[in-house]
Amino acid sequence: MRFAKVPRPRGQEAQKQLMRLDAVDRDVRIVDDGDHILIPLMESTESSEVRSLGYEVVEGAGERRIVYRSPLTEVQARLGLPRQLERLLPSKWELLGDVLVLCLPPELEVEKERIASAYAHVLKARAVCQELGAIEGAYRTPQMRVIYGQGTETVHRENRILYKLDVAKVMFSSGNKEEKQRMAKLDCRGETVVDMFAGIGYFALPIAKHAKASRVIACEINPTAHHYLMENVALNHVHDVVDPYLGDNRSLPGQGFADRIIMGYVGTTHEFLPKALSLVRPGGIIHYHETCPVDLFPQRTMANIRSATGERGIEVLRLGEVKSFAPAISHYVIDFRAL
Repeated sequence: MRFAKVPRPRGQEAQKQLMRLDAVDRDVRIVDDGDHILIPLMESTESSEVRSLGYEVVEGAGERRIVYRSPLTEVQARLGLPRQLERLLPSKWELLGDVLVLCLPPELEVEKERIASAYAHVLKARAVCQELGAIEGAYRTPQMRVIYGQGTETVHRENRILYKLDVAKVMFSSGNKEEKQRMAKLDCRGETVVDMFAGIGYFALPIAKHAKASRVIACEINPTAHHYLMENVALNHVHDVVDPYLGDNRSLPGQGFADRIIMGYVGTTHEFLPKALSLVRPGGIIHYHETCPVDLFPQRTMANIRSATGERGIEVLRLGEVKSFAPAISHYVIDFRAL
């Protein structure tokens, strides 16, 4: 390839001049040639333009530099869509193990297979699922369809925990990552913990493996999620700590035995507060999750808690936001001690 041969003292000046002409190939390294530096030139650059600046043009071998391009930029380059469609490509996605979840606007529906293939190649995904709607119902079942590859069962690693799941059958929210990390950092030594909405073990596994709880009772009503919860207990070698319980948590036997309750569910969480309060011992802690309009927090959430606790005293330990849930609505968590 061609280089502009520039005396070392004029190196910075020459780079600026050539860059103003869009003449520098930035994907190739500049060569140090002792008294001179060799600046790589674009193929489209006329040698006469370089010589007019007073620099010699020479031939040589160039070493290409590794240039970072964002995954979205790589996808755009692969697809070559018209600009009006390119702007609609998703800039956010969820990569769970080797299965990718994408949300596509209707305008891209006709190109969905080609788009899925491009994202799969760039992000090294084995399969791509298209998210069709919100997670709803007591079973928290996602609405998905496969638009690239085959097989939606995978193993996702997060915070040194292995989560096996079928992406098309059970939910996994990466948006709760910081809250899962917070649970993992608790000191639960000697505690009996009840996870009332365990799913595949989102909070139960970090509590058992990292927070060192003595016992974790993990309740899950969805048989499919419970199946993966049991697999994940084995995968993470916490079978001596976690007791999976299949069924409605309101059927869990016993009273006043839990040192800590995890209520990692949103929508109708307040309906389960009476059961949580019956399970927790005096002085025990409840981690209560709820979605709430931003301008009504914490008043509405605290009203729900106090309505359930009645005359039983509470001590609020922490109020926090887990993530944005919808426009002007957030997912919050309140830690409180039941006295």
